[in-house]
Amino acid sequence: MSSLTYDLTLAGLSVGSAAALTGIGLIVTYRATGVLNFAHGAIAMVCAYVLRQCVVEWGWPLWLGATVTLVLLAPAIGVALERFVFRPLAVLGGDPAQTLVASIGVFVLLVGGAALIWGQGARDDAPELVSEDPWGQLAVVLVLAVGVGTVIRWTRFGRELRAVVDDRQLAVLGGIDADRVAAAGWAFGAFTAGLTGVLLAPYVRLDPYGLPLLVMEVVAVAVAARMRNLPVAVVVALGIGVAQSQLTRLHPSGWGEPLLQAVGANLFVVALLVAALVLPRVGTRDGLPRTATARVPTPPGAWIVAVVLFLLPLGFAGSDLHTSVQVPALGVVLLSLVVVTGRGGQISLGQAAYAGLGALFTALLAAGRFPGLPRLPELAALALAVVLVAPLGLLTGWPAISRQGLALALATFAVGVGVSRFVFAQPYATSGLTLDRPAGFDGDRAYYVLELALLAAALVATRALRRGRTGRALAAMRDHESGASAAGVQVPSLKLLAFVSGAALAALGGGMLGMGLRAFDPGAYDPVRGLLWFAAVVVLGADSTLGALLAAALLVGLDSGARGGVAAALIGVLAVLVGRFPGGPYEALRTAAGRLRLRRRASLTTAGERARAHLRPPHQRTARRPALAGVTATAGHEPAGRTASPEPPLAPTEPRPAAADGAGPPQGPPAPDHESRTGGTGGNTNPAEGRVPTLKARALQARYGGFTALDNVDLDIHPGKIAAIIGPNGAGKSTLFHCLAGTLRPTHGQVRFGNHDVTHRPAHARTRLGIARTFQQLAVFPSLTVAENVHVGAEQGRVHDPAAVERTLRLLALDGPVRTLPAAELPTGTLRRVELARALAGNPRVLLLDEPAAGLDSAEVAAMARILKALAADGTALLVVEHDLDLVADLADVVHVMTAGRIIASGPPDHVLDEVGP
Repeated sequence: MSSLTYDLTLAGLSVGSAAALTGIGLIVTYRATGVLNFAHGAIAMVCAYVLRQCVVEWGWPLWLGATVTLVLLAPAIGVALERFVFRPLAVLGGDPAQTLVASIGVFVLLVGGAALIWGQGARDDAPELVSEDPWGQLAVVLVLAVGVGTVIRWTRFGRELRAVVDDRQLAVLGGIDADRVAAAGWAFGAFTAGLTGVLLAPYVRLDPYGLPLLVMEVVAVAVAARMRNLPVAVVVALGIGVAQSQLTRLHPSGWGEPLLQAVGANLFVVALLVAALVLPRVGTRDGLPRTATARVPTPPGAWIVAVVLFLLPLGFAGSDLHTSVQVPALGVVLLSLVVVTGRGGQISLGQAAYAGLGALFTALLAAGRFPGLPRLPELAALALAVVLVAPLGLLTGWPAISRQGLALALATFAVGVGVSRFVFAQPYATSGLTLDRPAGFDGDRAYYVLELALLAAALVATRALRRGRTGRALAAMRDHESGASAAGVQVPSLKLLAFVSGAALAALGGGMLGMGLRAFDPGAYDPVRGLLWFAAVVVLGADSTLGALLAAALLVGLDSGARGGVAAALIGVLAVLVGRFPGGPYEALRTAAGRLRLRRRASLTTAGERARAHLRPPHQRTARRPALAGVTATAGHEPAGRTASPEPPLAPTEPRPAAADGAGPPQGPPAPDHESRTGGTGGNTNPAEGRVPTLKARALQARYGGFTALDNVDLDIHPGKIAAIIGPNGAGKSTLFHCLAGTLRPTHGQVRFGNHDVTHRPAHARTRLGIARTFQQLAVFPSLTVAENVHVGAEQGRVHDPAAVERTLRLLALDGPVRTLPAAELPTGTLRRVELARALAGNPRVLLLDEPAAGLDSAEVAAMARILKALAADGTALLVVEHDLDLVADLADVVHVMTAGRIIASGPPDHVLDEVGP
């Protein structure tokens, strides 16, 4: 027994050493560049193939092949990726979501390229670089870990590395060569990937798909180490490796035997699930770059062309028609990503799992093997499979509530890998399973017609989730999650809706794909396929249903008409370049064509210019684009070349976009607060006081670790009054603001709105009660038009008056041509009005403004002040956090001064500001 334990321990140390190498490489790359390198496994696979090519095919000595592969090729791959893929993204601001998409693109490109060069078959003759004795591998791991840790902690290069990760631009201003640091990190990360690949290749299946996925499964090691701690990564890797090896000696019996054996053989996958779903998340940025999901106009006539192309296979025969059967089914699967990723802005790398579950459940139901259910006809089985899989979308939807960006990518990838390993790869679920087509649709042509009908239904469902109130709410969540919540959007529920709907569509497409192939093929729903599908949808326009259909046709057509791997290589190239044309290839072509037209624009002769001057009336000689109406400038302040826009007629009698009585939304506002009004204002005689509740904070405390950000703060915000909070940086102003708005829960204390205790209510719930807010950094939805932005505020605020939006647009002078423009195209002054209009459209009674003058010039600040005074005169309670003391003096009725988490002074601005001084 002791001999067996020792042998299994040695085997586990060997596996753990390879996993530790992966963890070290991922951590170093992440700390040097801020990128979780999803292509790590693909680099390992390419290096393993190259070493085999050198030694087995070309007959080189092992030492020479290893030197070329590990010392030259692997670092060169890393440097090339840094220089041509990730450095441009870092220079442009390095949105983590863009770098994630690019790294997935590199993964797909390398996998597709390897399939093209070496074929898709498995190889079992990879050369053995190190003997099976694990002590040599363990020594390599320990030396690397100690060396890297020493460099990072004690050397100048390590300090530079940490500075670049914290703030690349600031590091460059400090004289650090950020490009050199990033290139070194990528080179070392690629070296460890190559070393992992050549060590694992002799003992696992060497093929373009298996080895990359195997390496990526051990990303749990790096996540468990919080992408920082090398000793923790090494210890976790070795521990999981030994535990997995020791579990092979167990031979359980009974119904749980297959599952327990699967867990024992895939302990790294279990660790990945735990690390991604349970441990504190890694990364907090938005799910997708907003530009990658912005609305791109569909080319004229594109849908007509698409319909014709999808009808063409009805005239095919033989293998061409049989191949075409896969296109509509895959199109439905990719439409699920349009809903989740394109419209909802959520990264989902596990859609292949839901597609596979749809095919598996359909096969089990049709065969009568689903527990507790009788055998069903194929179409009924498909429909029930969709119903059963849809709730399983919560597997990724629930983690998405508290995760974004990198953390969400890891969670969805972990679910996809887990389903693949513990369901699709297990004989108890798939052995002897067949799947036939529905009665009457046995032939390829008849079945293709059925698929077109189901595809049309999926397109209608997708359109319903992309239009109207739900579509605008999804787009708002995608563009700016915090802004959407502040507008009243129930973000958690909406995320669940997106993932559940996406799971249902993926299950429908997966079942269609299985029936088309007449079998359940686990390889068709491999997690690598999920990465490929995600990359394809993103690069061809994530929010475009037409792009999803094009992606399906490309993926099926290229791989069936050429050597396997062509489609993956093409999608990989496009994904690598996603930062160059985030709107997709069509947007890139449209932009290039526009520039070409500008260069080739014909010019008139002198005589022609004179003739045009006589023929064109004077009123038509203005700029083609109408000036943006609104409060952005006054006469005499308009920039040269622009037509001055009229000021909106604001006055204290200007009607608010609210219910007729001004008391709140028509669905039933909170009961008015009739308490006496005391506090910082010194009393209030405004008649609105009896109709609109007061927002109160009592004994608020907020702590971050050992730091006290708020210390027993009391504050009243009265109707019809403008209160301002001033103070130095770090005084606690933003923390107090977030506690009032609902984006931060205080450690102690209470926030009340009239008779409602809202201390523990989220931001969207407070918005629906009548507490609206704006942001210091603009929180508009760039892919929506101005009118659609305002519609979101009205719809989510449950304002049912159709005229409310029009009144709000008119109030802020946004009812002209500007209303139809996407918010992404507007200047800062106009965007401030758009954000304010969105907040007002929900009929708030309390308006919280976080530095509303940020980014505005003096004329725009004066116009904004007039708007806010008019709102206060109409009974709205306003709280302004502002650094501009001149604006505070002109605007506020009462000023609160904060420092060290306390309010140290309150009163009229002339009194308080004189005491505070400049």
